[in-house]
Amino acid sequence: MNAIVNVTTHWGIGKNGKLLVSIPTDLHRFRELTIHKTIIYGRKTLETFPGGRPLPDRENIILTRNKEFTAEDAVICHDLDELKSLLRDRYSENLFVIGGESIYKLLVPHCEKAYVTFNYSELKADKFFPNLNRNENWFVSAIQPTQIEGRTPFRFVEYTNTKPLPL
Repeated sequence: MNAIVNVTTHWGIGKNGKLLVSIPTDLHRFRELTIHKTIIYGRKTLETFPGGRPLPDRENIILTRNKEFTAEDAVICHDLDELKSLLRDRYSENLFVIGGESIYKLLVPHCEKAYVTFNYSELKADKFFPNLNRNENWFVSAIQPTQIEGRTPFRFVEYTNTKPLPL
């Protein structure tokens, strides 16, 4: 399983239910990496999508504790055991965790890779991605040069987990 995220210098990912920074090149990369794959995310993340609808051309799995929640064109899981059962026979490279904060905290320890876009901004956030630089199991396995889009400098960094927890 993989995680994909856009973070600020302080690992911030959102504020007041919205992304902090939108970078078209990052959105294109997100699409390229996740198209025709399975994406796993929470109900609040779904609400941030256009029209509040699951993303097209992907299998959408929404993890929520709300037993009455439904979403057209998505599979709903209510806990980690249910998710484990659903993903049992899936090829892990085709699975992407895409947010939000609580879903990342729950599933990042199970991920083998994390595709991180660092945007070099110091915007205030109220939602964060786990700081992989502070976790001895994660190391930088690939890094691309800094790019600038609009006024936002950013770079793509790939992390690898040496000890992913089994799912």
